Amino acid sequence: MGLLKTAATVAVASSVHGRIQRRQQARWTAQDQASAAAVPAPPPPASAATPAQPQQAYTEPVPPREGSAAQAPATDMGERLAQLKQLGDLLSAGVLTQAEFEQQKTRILNG
Repeated sequence: MGLLKTAATVAVASSVHGRIQRRQQARWTAQDQASAAAVPAPPPPASAATPAQPQQAYTEPVPPREGSAAQAPATDMGERLAQLKQLGDLLSAGVLTQAEFEQQKTRILNG
C-alpha cells in the first residue's frame, strides 16, 4: 500500500510541476511579445534605402611639392620643438617611461 501512495504523490507532484511550468512559459512569452511590441523596429540601413553607390578606391596621399619644401623646414622645426617639449612634459609627469621617451624622440627627430 505504501508504494501506491508514493506513486500517487509523485504523479500529482509531476502534474502540478508541469502546469506551473507551462503557465510560467506562457507568461514569459506574453511579456516578451509585449516588450517586442513596445520597442519600435530599428530603421532600415541607409544603404538599403538609397541606390548602391560605388565605393571609392583608396588613393595614396600626394607628397608636398618641391616649392613648398622651402617653407616647411621653419614650421616643421617649430612643430618638432613643440612635440619634444610636450614629450618632455609627459616624461616629467611619469606618463612615459624613459624607453618610450627615447623611442618617440627618435621618431620626431627623424621624420
